[in-house]
Amino acid sequence: MPPESTTPHRVRPGDIETVRAATEVLGGQAKKGFFARLLPFLGPAFIACVAYIDPGNFATNIQGGAQFGYLLVWVILASNLMAMLIQALSAKLGIATGRNLPEMCREQFPRRVVWGMWGLAEIVAMATDLAEFLGAAVGFQLLFGIPLLWGGILTAIVTFIILGLERYGFRPLEAVITALVGVIALSYIIETFLDRPDWGAIAYHAVVPQFSGTESVLLATGILGATVMPHVIYLHSALTQGRIVTRDPQQLRRLFRFELVDVIVAMSLAGLVNAAMLIMAASTFFRAGLTQIGTLEEAHQTLAPLLGAASSWVFAISLLASGLSSSTVGTMAGQVIMQGFLHRSIPIWVRRVVTMLPSLVVIAIGLDPTRTLVISQVVLSFGIPFALIPLLLFTRRKDLMGVLVNRRLTTAIAAVVAGLIVCLNVFLLYQTLLGG
Repeated sequence: MPPESTTPHRVRPGDIETVRAATEVLGGQAKKGFFARLLPFLGPAFIACVAYIDPGNFATNIQGGAQFGYLLVWVILASNLMAMLIQALSAKLGIATGRNLPEMCREQFPRRVVWGMWGLAEIVAMATDLAEFLGAAVGFQLLFGIPLLWGGILTAIVTFIILGLERYGFRPLEAVITALVGVIALSYIIETFLDRPDWGAIAYHAVVPQFSGTESVLLATGILGATVMPHVIYLHSALTQGRIVTRDPQQLRRLFRFELVDVIVAMSLAGLVNAAMLIMAASTFFRAGLTQIGTLEEAHQTLAPLLGAASSWVFAISLLASGLSSSTVGTMAGQVIMQGFLHRSIPIWVRRVVTMLPSLVVIAIGLDPTRTLVISQVVLSFGIPFALIPLLLFTRRKDLMGVLVNRRLTTAIAAVVAGLIVCLNVFLLYQTLLGG
């Protein structure tokens, strides 16, 4: 028998009503409309999608739009389609096996391989937390005019408060995270309305892949790293593994269909927000010839004279909401990674303190936060194959997945996605180190 699951995302008394409603739907007992039947299953993908609109996305998308206009819109579209597939596979693994991805790796791979994967996953988690923590600190600084270090301390405090909601069940935490996602989405609806983009040019660059030199490849890889994120591949399987449990084959298929809708809705929202970030930068900065806008602070200061004072406030609010929500999710992912790979856990407040130290060091020594964010996203992109390939290997095995095993076409498409990601990273490494 495999060891007991160590997921921190367990059903608690406050979740009983949601679980009961979901069970009635799966058993065909609920006589409700489609949305009412769907509602109990919504949530995991909205937590996961936060990682796709974190401050690293702000940094890479704003730099990409300011320097290259709409050139890299296709990267966001392609990355988002990849994200839908990957997160659907991760959710399916948790549903079918009752295990999250790190736990499956620990059970299926040799000990040395597991320790190596854990070490890499921790590096990726720290890079993730660096981006998210810095983003929230910058958001506090821009919004309230306080020193960056105080912004970092406030970020830590608010993150602790949000994480504390999990003791009351998964629904309160999901509600807060979803509300923050809504704030980000609303902010960029406003920004897009203000900047009046060229929709014809956007449509062209969305379907015609192009690069323009090494820097565009670096930013494209950063966008990919900020969109398809390793730590949230691990996390999503943990969010679904014990949320609604059934072993009935027909109910498993029905459960996965509902979770697939959750993924499509949440990831589509994240994709639209990502596209809006780049479009805003292209329509505002690139159009005005301000191609050297390279930091979040510069973007904030420049928006006001170009689009009005409200735009800079909206930008700061969206950045703060992004940083707080993604920092919370990043800490949750770190717990899943350690508990899954090592079957060990530490108090979540200890993990929050340890993982925020690199960010405080970056702030203290005065490194450029935005450039640090971009580089952290490149680090993330190199960690993607080490989460994606095991996910693909496990979800194609009928002995593990049962009725939810991948179809051959699904496995083939996922293999192509993994290959493209690896090739892009190798090309980036060659261009950066050898291509000058």
